[in-house]
Amino acid sequence: MTVSPSAWQRVMGRLGTIEPGEERSTLLAATYFFFALASYFILRAVRDAVGVAAGTGQLPWLFTGTLLTTLVMNPAYSAVVARLPVRRFIPIVYRVFIAALLFFAATIKYGPPSIEPYLGPAFWILTSIYSLFIPSVFWGFMADTFRPEQGKRLFGFISVGGTLGALAGAFLTSRLAELVGTPVLMVMSVVLLECAVQAARRFPPSFRPDTRARDEESRAVGGSSLAGITHVLGSPYLLGICVYMLMFTIGSTILYFQQAEIVGARYADREARTAFLATVDTVVQSLTILTQLFVTGRVLRWLGVGLTLAIMPVLSLVGFGALGMWGTLAVFVVFQVTRRAGEYAFGRPAREVLFTVVPPEDKYKAKNFIDTFVYRGGDQIGAWSYAGLSAVGLAASSISLLAAPLSAVWLAVAFWLGKQQLRRQAAEAS
Repeated sequence: MTVSPSAWQRVMGRLGTIEPGEERSTLLAATYFFFALASYFILRAVRDAVGVAAGTGQLPWLFTGTLLTTLVMNPAYSAVVARLPVRRFIPIVYRVFIAALLFFAATIKYGPPSIEPYLGPAFWILTSIYSLFIPSVFWGFMADTFRPEQGKRLFGFISVGGTLGALAGAFLTSRLAELVGTPVLMVMSVVLLECAVQAARRFPPSFRPDTRARDEESRAVGGSSLAGITHVLGSPYLLGICVYMLMFTIGSTILYFQQAEIVGARYADREARTAFLATVDTVVQSLTILTQLFVTGRVLRWLGVGLTLAIMPVLSLVGFGALGMWGTLAVFVVFQVTRRAGEYAFGRPAREVLFTVVPPEDKYKAKNFIDTFVYRGGDQIGAWSYAGLSAVGLAASSISLLAAPLSAVWLAVAFWLGKQQLRRQAAEAS
């Protein structure tokens, strides 16, 4: 039985408010994101198990190593962006990570036991950078391809592809971690990331008149290798996005430290921790899918970017308050699942819409600087703050209660960014 084009379009429209002519680009974007996040989520639980094993005393140093490595990598990435067309530099960036993962897989499998103490921290840093660079490049490409109005309608549906990929990656890891081992999981991640590269290479032309006017196959983005930093420092709008990102990452890092304490106290075996954390990932992605399919796009259109961005601060205020009062594993899991599902369903799509109204160079360079260095800067603040507060004798519950007021600042920034995005969108349309 064949489905008529009109029937297919009706189904797509109901799922993601997709209009005629947008189906192929939207589905290919979702496919691209599926493979990218499936690749990462195969590795995520392995990384988190390494973090739990390191303990809260070593985690601040791992975050510091990640921040410094990101600072070195960002100008190199910007230099590649400046010199190559978008559809050429995306495969290069992804394949650098592919080569690194293959090196780690071979070293873990065949390397001498004497280097094992160094492999865990190095892999944790690599995977943490991987978790930021891969989706940052993807969303920069999406912001450069779709118009602001399309982003509000389509980014939720496109995010479903990533959610399904994350669900697949987490599910595979939870079932195979104890059977095949870490090197095989890395090879599986490499194969999926190469599939993402192939999806990016097949992407149709941009919907944006300004980007369609230039030859996407031969023209580079241009600019300097430090433009990502200088443009952020010179733009109140981009600095506002930085503050929003810092508020999010500080809270996430505090929650990550509490995960290390709570899960580490319950599960002593590394493979058991990996399987448990992968199961949490599976629950998060499962709860996110229906929201992204039927709710995200409509919420962004009805409430606007500002109110949608405000959802995460409100969730964090309630969650940290509850964790401060009842610091059990059950409360942690509920808060972690709710917060991460809210980030995937509302926070991330709304935040990506903010970048649809900035110049093309900022979509790749400034965005990547914010998504990597600023993100990890928030990690540093959260990590060392947690370590310092713990050192002076504060319990995890007390730290949670201190984290809750940050949400008030976060909420104010969300509303301000929503107003600025509307002004920029109106100026772009005029």
